[in-house]
Amino acid sequence: MPLLILMAATQGTTQGKEGGDQNFDYMFKLLIIGNSSVGKTSFLFRYADDAFTSAFVSTVGIDFKVKTVYKNDKRIKLQIWDTAGQERYRTITTAYYRGAMGFILMYDITNEESFHCVQDWSTQIKTYSWDNAQVVLAGNKCDMEEERVVAADSGRQLAEQLGFEFFETSAKDNINVKQTFERLVDIICDRMSESLDTDPAVTTGTPSTKLTDSAPPLQQSACNC
Repeated sequence: MPLLILMAATQGTTQGKEGGDQNFDYMFKLLIIGNSSVGKTSFLFRYADDAFTSAFVSTVGIDFKVKTVYKNDKRIKLQIWDTAGQERYRTITTAYYRGAMGFILMYDITNEESFHCVQDWSTQIKTYSWDNAQVVLAGNKCDMEEERVVAADSGRQLAEQLGFEFFETSAKDNINVKQTFERLVDIICDRMSESLDTDPAVTTGTPSTKLTDSAPPLQQSACNC
């Protein structure tokens, strides 16, 4: 489906349990995917709630959180889906790929198998998602340097081969978590600018349009009455 049609369906006001009653200029559906236990849920909680727990609880099926960010004076609602990595949930999770504008494809730098599976996850994105979906590859748990088995250069090289952006991250130490999401949103906005004649305040990557969690200040009225 062309990006123009996709964006037309994600602008305006939304109601319902997935987002509540919110006004927004754009809504981006994002998915975090990868093998089980690579840290997807912890990564999402760190970004959405700035919280971390070392207790591992396997995600059953799929869950999501909503976070609102601002790019200049535009309100962007991020609907971020946390997917289960186990094979038995694959038919459930791939159903959510449709309509996703961005993916964070995650592996664990201490787990070589999770790294080898990146190619398979990439194929699934191509198979089940829109052609315009953007992807960032994240090598998580970079705080566990002593247990590292996947070199940063290996992750960077694979990302280049697949045409993805790359970050090494740590949900525990809050390393590159926000930066990964911000970069993914920026890439989506850049692609929007190539497909749509939209407000430059959203689509350009100039310093004045840096992503922020805070709403822009209210403009003072010039009226003297």
